[in-house]
Amino acid sequence: MTVFLVDLESIPTRYTCEWKTHVPKLLRDNGFDVHVVEGEQFIPEATTPGAFLNFGGTNMYKAKQVYHLSYLFTKGHIKAGDHIVFTDAWHPGIINVKYMSELLNIPVVTHGLWHAGSYDPNDFLGRLVGDKPWIRHAEQSFIASFDHNWLATAAHFDLMRKTYDIFLNPTFDRTGWPMEYTQDMIAPKLWAKKENIIVFPHRIAPEKRLDLFQELAARSELKHYQFCVAMDMNLTKTEYHELLQRAKFAVSFADQETLGISMYESACAGACPIVPNRLSYTEMYDPMFKRADSVDEAVQAILKYEQQELSEPIAQLVNKLHNNFFSATRLINKLKEYNER
Repeated sequence: MTVFLVDLESIPTRYTCEWKTHVPKLLRDNGFDVHVVEGEQFIPEATTPGAFLNFGGTNMYKAKQVYHLSYLFTKGHIKAGDHIVFTDAWHPGIINVKYMSELLNIPVVTHGLWHAGSYDPNDFLGRLVGDKPWIRHAEQSFIASFDHNWLATAAHFDLMRKTYDIFLNPTFDRTGWPMEYTQDMIAPKLWAKKENIIVFPHRIAPEKRLDLFQELAARSELKHYQFCVAMDMNLTKTEYHELLQRAKFAVSFADQETLGISMYESACAGACPIVPNRLSYTEMYDPMFKRADSVDEAVQAILKYEQQELSEPIAQLVNKLHNNFFSATRLINKLKEYNER
């Protein structure tokens, strides 16, 4: 059995940069024969403003992946019983895979990791495309094409099932995302003394509610803090990590979060995360950190916690998040089940 990994384009400021090397290594370290299916290399590095990726570049990348998959099927390199893992389930190439698998009589097992979609009204697709028939039919086709639809949180499943009839769909399962490297990569450094810094670690997009963070920054009770919007600072990945390592707090008022990688990174760096009690945060964070349902509540939490030693509860939180949401153990174990048959 070979695992064909349909990866995401590497963007220096995003976690996909680490996924480019980490995910294949993770699979190989667990005993799998891995073939990475990459896309077009010469695509725009800059993301579409406020988005996770470049809307044009990602289609260039995915189109080349479809070409490579077609070549692999045609030449007999993809064989019956092999697995094809799409690290982003929102990939039109899954339709091409099913077309070739069934018409060429090469049954393969398909996996897709869902990040977002039009079913989330606060995502780009939901906000700009909404419920147009083409996108709803496309997403339903993607769902039906995967033998395994993977989600990282129960909140994401609950959000998706408001639009699609998936409640009893046996193809859906939960796994943490393959981000096992994060905890060590961003761990607090001895030289990184904590400063009076509060970070907004998100993309600058309407659903991340920068407006509420700006209200927080204007509060006179917090005038002894420096407020940093990371995306406005044009930081390298290393500089971003160093900012988190120096920050005392990271605050989210997000209206859209199916996982919440930036807040996890902040906690890994030793910054106290302050999040709202909604979205994926509800199941992921302990009550003491869910204190951003309003600007007033966030102010009170910061003033309270700045007087306390928080390294131990933050470390406990990081371990909990690592074990349950940022380690792809369930996905790896499912692949092993197939491999042992």
